[in-house]
Amino acid sequence: MVYRDPKTRRDVLKAAGAAVATTGLAGMASATPGTVEVNVGYSDDSGKRAAVAEADQVVREFNFDAVTVRVNENAVAGLRKRPDVRYVEVNGTMHALAQQLTWGIDRTDSEVAHANGDTGAGADIAILDTGIDSDHPDLQANLGAGKAFVKSRGPYAEAWDDDNDHGTHCAGIANADDNSQGVKGVSTEATLHAVKVLDKRGSGSFSDIAAGIEYTADQGWDVASMSLGASSGSQTVKDACTYADDRGVFLVAAAGNSGPCTDCVGYPAAYSECMAVSSSASDDSLSGFSSTGPEVEIVAPGTDIYSTVPGGYDTFSGTSMATPHVAGAAGQLMANGYTNADARSRLKSTAEDIGLASNEQGSGLLDTAAALGYDSSDN
Repeated sequence: MVYRDPKTRRDVLKAAGAAVATTGLAGMASATPGTVEVNVGYSDDSGKRAAVAEADQVVREFNFDAVTVRVNENAVAGLRKRPDVRYVEVNGTMHALAQQLTWGIDRTDSEVAHANGDTGAGADIAILDTGIDSDHPDLQANLGAGKAFVKSRGPYAEAWDDDNDHGTHCAGIANADDNSQGVKGVSTEATLHAVKVLDKRGSGSFSDIAAGIEYTADQGWDVASMSLGASSGSQTVKDACTYADDRGVFLVAAAGNSGPCTDCVGYPAAYSECMAVSSSASDDSLSGFSSTGPEVEIVAPGTDIYSTVPGGYDTFSGTSMATPHVAGAAGQLMANGYTNADARSRLKSTAEDIGLASNEQGSGLLDTAAALGYDSSDN
């Protein structure tokens, strides 16, 4: 859901994506009658062989124990009964969770870290989203390698270019360049990687998202920022999160925009491998749209956040905007030698209690400076 005014082309685009998101999970049936695209998790190679044998097409093989295949729908029940098959799930979709010295950078004391020489240099932050504008003046200097699991639609320079706005906005929050123009990020000199797993409408299949998470881990990158989600989970995405967490990736995900509610954190944020982020407003209140629940570990600025979009800048709101604040801070810590587990613990132990309930703020409000050992007086 997007909270912006007045309405623009982007309002219409994001509203359409939000409307799709409210429908939950959608099946990804192929064009061939009687076939369905499924993710099959197996516990033995014999389970994989059985899935491949039933397949009309093998869509993707993962490095963890799962495969995406197109099979006749009558084969699904038989695969589910096999003892060497852990699960068979329809390959559904997840969606983007929409949306000067910006107030979020100021409120998290990220500029204090910059003033003391902590810029995230040396860290690698992957933005798993709709892509990143490859020639934005506030991002270009920080862009590294990228990969598209969903190709951009249009005459773009890179397959992973942003054809929606959402990913570029998140990238600017995490790591816009401190170059005396536009905005600057929580980190300012980390390397950004566009991992395009969401299409022009802001949607992506479980398989594509899982592949993006796996790819991030295989590159050895430090942080995976996921401003995306669904109301129900995917075991394939869960497997990918476990794979990445085991390989040292700091996984951070948006809690969701289903608020007001008391126990409605979406997926993948609800998985234990991910740090779930809720959203606050500039007066330290909980954003009205923010999902809450026991899985929330930290809160970060998410209401009326000004950041980069293709061709310029715009103001979006959402837990999608809160999440890259945490991704940028995690990048700062990992640039200083923290492991993913140590960074997660440090961010929680130094968060500021802003008086919200534990299911709303987790450990408290992100404090980048405190996590790095500074306070506001050090500026």
